[in-house]
Amino acid sequence: MIVMLTFAEKITVLCFAASYAVAFALELWHLLRPRPILRLIALGFGIAGLFAHVLYLAMQSVPFGSPVGSLLLLALILAVFYLGEAIHHQRIAWALFVLPLVLGLIGLATLAAPPSEPTATGWSAFWGLVHGTLLILAAVGVSVGFIASIMYLVQLRRLQAKMSPNHGLALFSLERLEQMNRRAILWSFPLLTAGLLSGFALQAYQGLFGQEWHNPRILSVVGLWIVVAILLILRYRVHARGRQVAIITMIAFVILV
Repeated sequence: MIVMLTFAEKITVLCFAASYAVAFALELWHLLRPRPILRLIALGFGIAGLFAHVLYLAMQSVPFGSPVGSLLLLALILAVFYLGEAIHHQRIAWALFVLPLVLGLIGLATLAAPPSEPTATGWSAFWGLVHGTLLILAAVGVSVGFIASIMYLVQLRRLQAKMSPNHGLALFSLERLEQMNRRAILWSFPLLTAGLLSGFALQAYQGLFGQEWHNPRILSVVGLWIVVAILLILRYRVHARGRQVAIITMIAFVILV
């Protein structure tokens, strides 16, 4: 047990980032020279990276409300999404689309400033936890929508170039990717709305309501809510489809990050 704890304490961000990077490289190799064993090895590295990722967050006690913690937690959830979908839909090259996003979030986490705010207590801690949890869950929906949008644009280009669906990169149909994007946005909007309202409640409790509208984090959440609301209007009022919705979803993800 002591040896296990000592090992876990020595895990760094580089450990799980390197595992994800190797899994991504093996998937690229599989795309160029298809070998079923390469995908199995890549899946093994992905699982190893996920295991190290969980141990790091558990042992380092990174506050999830901080930029570092929220980015690493979002990366972890997306890594779980990648592994689940890679096992369930083995034909689809999930790693090529999800792992670069996971690695990018981990990279941003290493560049973010370490948490310096004092730990909240009482109702401030409660509303802070509610606010952060809702925003993380909404972020997962926006991220999945972003992945579906990238896949959609790649598949659209392949079809426009009249490439065979059975040749090269295996992807879902355009209709399936549109449905995936729609469900992700429908998932994220109510959570984002509740997260925004809980943030207002936290500010009101702390007596800061209306005093920090210039804060970039507040402005970005409001901006993200507006963009996601526009996406829903385009989808269900204007009945926009395809490339336009995919691009706006990607803009929403950029605001999220």
